[in-house]
Amino acid sequence: MNLRFVSLAFLTCLLTGCTVAPNNSNTPVATTSPSPSTSTTPAPTPATTSDTASVQVTLPLLDALLSDEKFVGQLRQNLKLSDEQIDSLKRVSSAEIGRLQETNAEDTDGNASDARTRASDELRKILGDEKAKQLRTVVNDYWSKGDPSDSSGTGAPVTMLKGPNAVPTDTRVVVNIPAFRMDLFQDGSLVKSYKVGIGYPEFPLPFGLRKANQIIFNPTWTPPDSPWVAKMKNVTAGETVKAGDKDNPLGPIKIPIGLPSLIHGGKAPSKIGKFASHGCVGLTTPQVKDFAAQLAKVSNTSEITDGEIASYLEDKEKTKTVKLKQTVPVELRYETIVLEDGKLHLYRDVYAQDTNTEENLRAVLEANGVRLEDLSEQQRTEILNALKDVKKETVIDISSVAKKGYPAPVALDTGSGTDKRGSKPRIRT
Repeated sequence: MNLRFVSLAFLTCLLTGCTVAPNNSNTPVATTSPSPSTSTTPAPTPATTSDTASVQVTLPLLDALLSDEKFVGQLRQNLKLSDEQIDSLKRVSSAEIGRLQETNAEDTDGNASDARTRASDELRKILGDEKAKQLRTVVNDYWSKGDPSDSSGTGAPVTMLKGPNAVPTDTRVVVNIPAFRMDLFQDGSLVKSYKVGIGYPEFPLPFGLRKANQIIFNPTWTPPDSPWVAKMKNVTAGETVKAGDKDNPLGPIKIPIGLPSLIHGGKAPSKIGKFASHGCVGLTTPQVKDFAAQLAKVSNTSEITDGEIASYLEDKEKTKTVKLKQTVPVELRYETIVLEDGKLHLYRDVYAQDTNTEENLRAVLEANGVRLEDLSEQQRTEILNALKDVKKETVIDISSVAKKGYPAPVALDTGSGTDKRGSKPRIRT
């Protein structure tokens, strides 16, 4: 796939899909026009291993943000960047998109550290050390918290849960990025789990609290007015790409969760459990249909039935936006060490956040009333050695903490068309 196209797909999360149409009614409403996404209310992150995770600047991410005039306005006003500096940033970030295209970056896992290093070097050349540092702060804040000027979210204030591997007691969605896993809770009970695709290292998912308050069926896509759009085949800036079109990256359903991200379908089963998106949570079409139905149930939006969903999707050219009766918090976590139902899961540090540390391991164990010293010498040695080189996922059975920790997947939808109780990573006992 053309990298300039996927950067546009990434922009869909940032621009065209992320502004909510005002609606003060508490009743679900169906409309026939495209409606942008809900916003997020920035909330403090919990004192957990997620605190050490902070999305840093990559040139593709900057390329997307620089097509947002609101963001560019912040750079001019807050950082006092000149037009020449902004043009230089656009030029080097656009060149990186071209480099990724030439190297077939979509066919590889990418490297978060290398991507950040290239960005850091270019920013220093253009802006100098101090301005480059300020820009990284602005980008990370804008990316992680969303646009603070968009205050259209509804519902009572919510916050991230406190503590490592915190288990919800309310209704919410929890996405653990390194685990490629999304869980849906209702009143504290885990009702459904999904294996998902996550953002490439060059187009990372943000971390933090978001909200879902609408489901959009048959979403259209309008490419932004960017200099490289003219070079793309079958796509023109400002011209709507219809739902179902092969050039529409969103699939049949999208759930906006605040700037800059969506939960959306259209992914191939081979992309689930891998890098697969450009700042969004990716699902297959069957998965996103099921998730939309489950989300409607847990949000008490009883008017959305399986039959109505099928009816909405039948006419692909008619966009339907349905407001949820209850706003559902969405936590985007970054936890590479998870105690789950008595087993310690160690995940690859996919965004190179340096989270697989002994300090974070101790925090996870102690949150469940266990000290590292309480384990046998053999277990301690095995766990600490495993932390040094986690390829994808390693699971270590710890009998002394049986039934403790975060819940195991429930009816795990792997995107392959069948539900499973759980995956089968490499297990050590």
